[in-house]
Amino acid sequence: MAEFSVVTQSQVTVQITSSATSFASERRFPKSIRIGELKGKLELITGCSTAGMLLEVFDKNDKLIVKLSDDIAMLGSYPVDDGMRIHVHDPTQTVGAFEDVSKVEKFELSKEEYSKRSDSVLAFKKKMKMGQFAEVDEEEKARLEKEAQEKLENEKKLADQIKVGSRCEVNNPKNPPVKRGTVMYVGTTEFSSGLWVGVKYDEPLGKNDGSVKGKRYFECQMKYGGFVKPAHITVGDFPEDDLGFEDEM
Repeated sequence: MAEFSVVTQSQVTVQITSSATSFASERRFPKSIRIGELKGKLELITGCSTAGMLLEVFDKNDKLIVKLSDDIAMLGSYPVDDGMRIHVHDPTQTVGAFEDVSKVEKFELSKEEYSKRSDSVLAFKKKMKMGQFAEVDEEEKARLEKEAQEKLENEKKLADQIKVGSRCEVNNPKNPPVKRGTVMYVGTTEFSSGLWVGVKYDEPLGKNDGSVKGKRYFECQMKYGGFVKPAHITVGDFPEDDLGFEDEM
């Protein structure tokens, strides 16, 4: 008599939601991963602390199936199938906790302290003789106009090398971390001068959905879109950024 064996998937694809954010993301995990190790990876995705983390599994009809309570047990020992949702609950956080900036302490300076700073907009205006500090100096004006034109020409050379649809990496020292995504738009915008590159990020690390101040430049999910200067874009064969899960494929 012939022998038969049942072959099951070694990986499971699920949706991840959490009590700290209002968005969801899809992830694939090996069924052999321990629940304790899974919590560590979910901390990187959601920002919820593993210390009090609670994991609940819901089916496609949003019905609670099981709670992943045993850190030593393997994910595959629970009835978790493709398309289900793992909700990460952190008792110390509420939905949107990482998106609410109303409780962020604001840094303020008095006018006197501000006027003494050498790295302020006011100091820059004084140095460049702008606004109320402007003086009639045609030679200086011509120099500034030449610099602005050279900057624009250099920006255009960089932008010409960036094509819509290309994979890219964004590295802006003023807006870390380094992000990966797909180029969706290259050109001028209504919100600022110069040339801009619209990027759809692999992760929700952006600021918009491809539109700014009511003007749409491309389509993507909210917080997956961003606009950066050509100098901060590197086009290349960059695989999708998945927070280090490539070794589990």
